[in-house]
Amino acid sequence: MSDLNRLTIAEAGAALRKGEVTSLELTDACLAAIEGAGALNAVVHGTPDKAREMARAADARIKSGDATPMTGIPLGIKDVFCVKGVPSQAASRILDGFKPEYESTVTQNLWDAGAVMLGKLNMDEFAMGSANENSCYGRAVNPWKAADGRELTPGGSSGGSAAAVAADLCIAATGTDTGGSIRQPAAFTGTVGMRPTYGRVSRWGVIAYASSLDQAGPMTKTVRDAAIMLGAMASVDEKDSTSADIPVPDFEAALTGDIRGKKIGIPREYRVDGMPAEIDQLWQKGADMLRDAGAEIVDISLPHTKYALPAYYVIAPAEASSNLARYDGVRYGRRAKLGQGDGITEMYEKTRAEGFGPEVQRRIMIGTYVLSAGFYDAYYNRARKVRALIKRDFDEAYAQGIDSILAPATPSAAFPLGAMDQADPVQMYLNDVFTVTLNLAGLPGISVPVGLDKQGLPLGLQLIGRAFEEGELLNQALVLEQAAGFVAKPERWW
Repeated sequence: MSDLNRLTIAEAGAALRKGEVTSLELTDACLAAIEGAGALNAVVHGTPDKAREMARAADARIKSGDATPMTGIPLGIKDVFCVKGVPSQAASRILDGFKPEYESTVTQNLWDAGAVMLGKLNMDEFAMGSANENSCYGRAVNPWKAADGRELTPGGSSGGSAAAVAADLCIAATGTDTGGSIRQPAAFTGTVGMRPTYGRVSRWGVIAYASSLDQAGPMTKTVRDAAIMLGAMASVDEKDSTSADIPVPDFEAALTGDIRGKKIGIPREYRVDGMPAEIDQLWQKGADMLRDAGAEIVDISLPHTKYALPAYYVIAPAEASSNLARYDGVRYGRRAKLGQGDGITEMYEKTRAEGFGPEVQRRIMIGTYVLSAGFYDAYYNRARKVRALIKRDFDEAYAQGIDSILAPATPSAAFPLGAMDQADPVQMYLNDVFTVTLNLAGLPGISVPVGLDKQGLPLGLQLIGRAFEEGELLNQALVLEQAAGFVAKPERWW
């Protein structure tokens, strides 16, 4: 078999179990692809020796008949996940040199299932950004290029994960989604990205940005792969107080391809001013495809949608300012060089000034401001109330019999690298306009590639599901994927 790194999880798993290929061969194919893809800057800490060791163990496990669907599958891991003994610094200088003495629950679940670790993947610093340009490792690059040859963002914050999957550097990858950081990069790279229900996947060992919003999920080449990988990632975890004590179903078994009689909502508030006509046309095309498959398309209202973005950019920085206060140069990570007479206050100031990038500093300042005594009620408390109203909007829609909601994943295709350097930061935040609502409501969502724009760049649609009904959501996404028939791949230039 050639081009082993281009296989999906389902294809690779079937080949492994039939003995047509070994995990070591799969792993070597991915490692070779990584070696030749330095221009993408997607992999920031390679672990080839560890990968081959894990692959040999997976091959032995398969021979013994003890394999799971993830056994022997080579994965990339976003740098926000703590992996024992491997640099895990959330793309921040302030965690330079940090190698955890423990394993995140998500990665431990994957290793227990027999998956193989290829290395750590690039991301926006502390998962703050929509372009993967806020990284101490430098920018990650989308394997798709603009028609004029310009390099494009892979999206953020899981840009390295999206680029690695799209370029076939790994079979699949982990990501995290705080305000769209799985779904937006997936849409920009023509891949599938799923954000599970808050509490479905443990956050223990995931370096925190905004604790009430962060959620880990799979980034894959197909919807079926997302179902397989989510089944391995998800678990009840006593180490995470927000972990839901709900059994993990067989998500792959839910992929029947039958959505007859399902009600799909189209929220009128998601039609924003200035949205490109091709996004609107793609949205309509997606609705038509689901209707043709037997679903009923229903117009719905989510009236507080317009307040979601400002509420998110109050709540997320507020939580970030609290979470990032632990990075002070005392216990781990970077410590600034101190001058004569400098005390602990100067150490804090210098360490944080050197260690945190501009976007992280901006969000810490915003968060500290909205939590301050004089502004708590005016900003943070009000944003919490808006969040409750947004969740109520979804609850009322689902109470009316809606099974899921269809919307664009992004307001545009991938934009050129550096475009945000000259833009107002608020323009970057607007990339999350379609994605932040479900994070505020704690709901699952999945982005599926559905077509290409006039430049030949991928565009995605997202489905938003009911809480803890990921199986149903994945089944609807499978129907959308099959109807769209998206098979385009980036032309190799790197």
